[in-house]
Amino acid sequence: MKKIIAAALILVLACACAFSAAERPAGETMPPAVKVLLLPKFEVGEMSGDLPGEAQHYYEQYLVGAEEYDVPNSAGALKLYYRDGVALCVLGMGKVSAALGTMAILSDPRFDYSGAYIISTGCAGSAAGTTVMGDVFLITSAVDYDLGHHADSREIADPEGTAWFHDADFDSAAAVLLDRDLTDRVWALVKDTPVATTERTRDYMRHAFDGAEWAVRDPMVLRGTAVTGDNYWKGIHGHKNALLMAETYLCPDPYAVTEMEDIAVARAAERMGMLDRLIVIRGSVNMDVFMLGATPESLWKNADALTLAAEDSVEAADIFLTAMKNIFDVGRIVVDSILAGEL
Repeated sequence: MKKIIAAALILVLACACAFSAAERPAGETMPPAVKVLLLPKFEVGEMSGDLPGEAQHYYEQYLVGAEEYDVPNSAGALKLYYRDGVALCVLGMGKVSAALGTMAILSDPRFDYSGAYIISTGCAGSAAGTTVMGDVFLITSAVDYDLGHHADSREIADPEGTAWFHDADFDSAAAVLLDRDLTDRVWALVKDTPVATTERTRDYMRHAFDGAEWAVRDPMVLRGTAVTGDNYWKGIHGHKNALLMAETYLCPDPYAVTEMEDIAVARAAERMGMLDRLIVIRGSVNMDVFMLGATPESLWKNADALTLAAEDSVEAADIFLTAMKNIFDVGRIVVDSILAGEL
């Protein structure tokens, strides 16, 4: 009986090894090492050759001809592209998708992520009063906008006050500080990277903010805190909430952008022991307040027609394509440094 059991175990192990080998990239006998895992959140159309979203520039630079794999436990929704140490997956939007997708990717035994850097990248809305559309941000901390006590601004006693109320019970879950040594090294690489704007966007900012000095400057690379919300919020009340959150959680840099995924990617990286290798790069394509008479109703009542990528976007002017290139120009410096073993 023992011999039969031993033989059965050997057969099971052999089948498991054969399955694992079959799932690996062609010609690989060991899981290929991923040096850089790129995690954009959406692509406008195809991965190459048309209007670029968050992924396309990276794909065309590093992954043309790459092998494509279904990500396990994603029901076929996520595709991973891999070539020569670079992997890329378009995660999808929102914290749930970002967290589940990141965990599924990093748990895939077909690839070796033990030495990988994760780069979470994409566009964002940015803080009125300090930023302009076209800025690119190296994120040094991420805050969960939705976690904690919120009230509709119409319910609070002070109509000018914040609609978020601090509860220390949420502190350990509500903010993640990225590795300071890593962000300092990345900052030294990217801080002087030239980034661009357009004349239409510059005029848009000038008119939207009455020619304020901060609003008409050239875009630049900055450090800042990302405030992650599952809801696409906009307005002065949300802006005040975000400012207060970054201050309350003692983030090393002020609130700079609002987006929908980075706290989730950071928590997943933390669970996998990779928080010290997470880099977040975001670029501004719109502002976090209503501008030029826009209202929630005028922007979102017919939300199907809303697109930040349009050349005449009421929110983004024509900055979208330029911003995608700005983000890539900064991100490429980081990717190339990692591949060269210089980071």
